[in-house]
Amino acid sequence: MLTADGIRAALDGLLERRTDQTRLTSMGAGSDDLDDGRAYLAATVEGGWHVPTWPSAHGGRDASVAENQLIGSVLREYVVPDLYPFAIGLGMVGPALLAHGTAEQQERWLRPIASGAEIWCQMFSEPEAGSDLANVALSAERDGDVWRLGGQKTWTSRAMWSKWAICLARTDPEQPKHKGLTMFVIAMDAHGVDVRPLRQMNNDAHFSEVFVDDAVVSDAWRVGDVGEGWRVAMTILSHERAGAGSRGGGDGAKRGSRVPTWIADLAALGALDDPVGSHTVRRDEAMSIYAADMASRWTAQRAADEARSGGSPGPAGSGAKLRTVSSYKRRAFLANRAAGAAGMLEDGHGYIETVTAPSMSIRGGTDEIQRNILGERVLGLPGEPRLDRDVPWRESRKGLL
Repeated sequence: MLTADGIRAALDGLLERRTDQTRLTSMGAGSDDLDDGRAYLAATVEGGWHVPTWPSAHGGRDASVAENQLIGSVLREYVVPDLYPFAIGLGMVGPALLAHGTAEQQERWLRPIASGAEIWCQMFSEPEAGSDLANVALSAERDGDVWRLGGQKTWTSRAMWSKWAICLARTDPEQPKHKGLTMFVIAMDAHGVDVRPLRQMNNDAHFSEVFVDDAVVSDAWRVGDVGEGWRVAMTILSHERAGAGSRGGGDGAKRGSRVPTWIADLAALGALDDPVGSHTVRRDEAMSIYAADMASRWTAQRAADEARSGGSPGPAGSGAKLRTVSSYKRRAFLANRAAGAAGMLEDGHGYIETVTAPSMSIRGGTDEIQRNILGERVLGLPGEPRLDRDVPWRESRKGLL
């Protein structure tokens, strides 16, 4: 029987324990360190510690939901590096392959994802298909046992590091937009694939535009049936919103610690010394964020467990995404204000988080889209009029409806 002490005994030989002085960093402003994350995943893959519910043959340990929760709780006691470069593979592509992939696809791709050997990106958004994802125009035409892909993707995060991409393409323009899509895996070094990084205001270049010109993809790399790409995409996006599979980062609290390190850092800056009722009320703001974080953590854990148990987080993932974004932005702005004028400097406390924060409401599905999902699927509110649902995409994309 798996126990917390047994997990610690295994992890002590692999990972460093957190202390009150541990500070976990986030990738940003050119800090593109892949080595720490890759070393962590390589160290934990044999025991299946990072993706416990995956099959043991593919880098997991066939863990139950309860065992997964226990492992996740114990892992919080150890230093887990920023896994941003690996998150799409671990949290989205892996679950999609388990749900929709063939045995051969799972055998080829899952363990390299779990070990950090191969990084993945997600080629979904296009210049005219962002929030309206089903409007994608990148085409895939069958040519015997292969498909020829052509078009453009944008805001493709992690593309510059990736060996593989999971790519949503238009295979039948005569079908309504949601029905004429198919999901493929494409090699990022394939002939005809051109990755062009986009520089952000925080000086990162983690997003790219990707141009695809007659790239050849084997039919064996098609994920799901032809025309079922939207269903596969919804599996991927539901895991993205719930944050399933990603255990990197966290609030930095070691086991038994009652004060997250972000609060300890604010206290060290003197930001929590305001008298109760003072006009700055930074202490009240910190406690408000902490209370929201605790409620969010429990709700997000439920959504993630639903996904890891073989299902999908569904609309609960949209709520988790909104809460996570709100917390990130509130923490960033509070830390930056607490630093005073120094917070305007590139090395000022909270500077990178502050200039990164606005993007959090856009990436992974905008806040507005998440609220639409909650309104329609949780609250039962009427959906927005959709005149293009049953119209061939070739007609609806012209904007004549």
